[in-house]
Order: sequence, then C-alpha cells, then structure tokens
Amino acid sequence: MTPSPLLVTASQIALAFCTAALSIAFAPTVHAADSTPKVGQIERGRYLVNTSGCMDCHTPLKPGPNGPAPDMSRLLSGHPQALKMPPAPVLPAGPWLVTVAATNTAWSGPWGVSFTANLTPDVETGLGAWTVDDFKATIRGGRHMGRGRPALPPMPIAVYDNFSDDDLEAVFAYLRTIPPVKNRVPEPEAPRAAQ
Repeated sequence: MTPSPLLVTASQIALAFCTAALSIAFAPTVHAADSTPKVGQIERGRYLVNTSGCMDCHTPLKPGPNGPAPDMSRLLSGHPQALKMPPAPVLPAGPWLVTVAATNTAWSGPWGVSFTANLTPDVETGLGAWTVDDFKATIRGGRHMGRGRPALPPMPIAVYDNFSDDDLEAVFAYLRTIPPVKNRVPEPEAPRAAQ
C-alpha cells in the first residue's frame, strides 16, 4: 500500500516542526546584553589596568634585589590581611601630609588610614560577588559598590571617572580573569581626632 501524498506531507511537516521546536528549546540562550566578555575587551582591560597605576597600590610590594618590587603572587589583592599595621606616625606640622606602608597598600593622612582593596575575583574577599554595575558605580560615585563608604586616598576616583563605560567594563572583565586571592583587607580607620 502506498502512503497518501497528503499523509507524507503532514508527517514531514510534523517532523520539521518538532525538529525546529527542539532546536529552539535546547539552543543556548542569547541575551541582548550578553555579558560574556570578548577577548578584545579583556585585553583592553589588561592594558588599562597595566597603564593606569592600579598595580602600584593594589599589588603589595616586597623587598627585591633592586629595592621594592610588586609581589606578583598577590597580584591586585590589596593590603595583606596578615600585615597588622601599628598606629600611623604623627607628622609634625609642615609640608608633609601622608605616610605610606612599605607595601604601598596602607596610607595615612588627614582622612585617617586607608587600605587598598582586593581587586581579584575572590567571592568572599575581592570583587567576585560584584557586578559590572557595582564596579562602575564605585568609580562613578566614589563610594564602595556605589552606595557604601567613600573611596579614600590614594584612589584617584576623579581621574578614573574620566574612563568611558566601555573602559570600565573592560577593566572589570580583565579583573575577572586574574587568579582569585583570598585576602580580607581591613576596613579604613577614621582620623585620630575623630576616634
């Protein structure tokens, strides 16, 4: 018995419909604002981080044969949690304004004592739980996560606020690719007169 041409056509349509439905159901989801960083964006972020002085303060210095050198095993991990700072020295009146730890990660001045943040993607102690919007709000608003405590010196918020959104998104994308370092940076300390 020969199948009816109408039946074959209906079967083919049903098969085509099921195939299309399954391919749509199991296709990877693509969002209009796909947040997957592209290689070019990550490389741009690396360039910006390496040329904008981020490592100068956020990567602790250690003694080297030619003087202090960045401790690359702690890349962008901020002030070492194991380094408990003594009270900052009191400077005499005059032109000197700040004191800095030998690691270049703790700074004392009229604002109190600030410690450089952990920029690694560690979820508990770094930027791992942050979104790109948290990061941009911090730079744009000069406050932790855009809504918390003020970002303190030596963080050059007024300079970094000139970055475009694309630049900040590239920096954040790059920071997500570096090794996470579990390092809980201390909270800033208020100025002595205010304590």
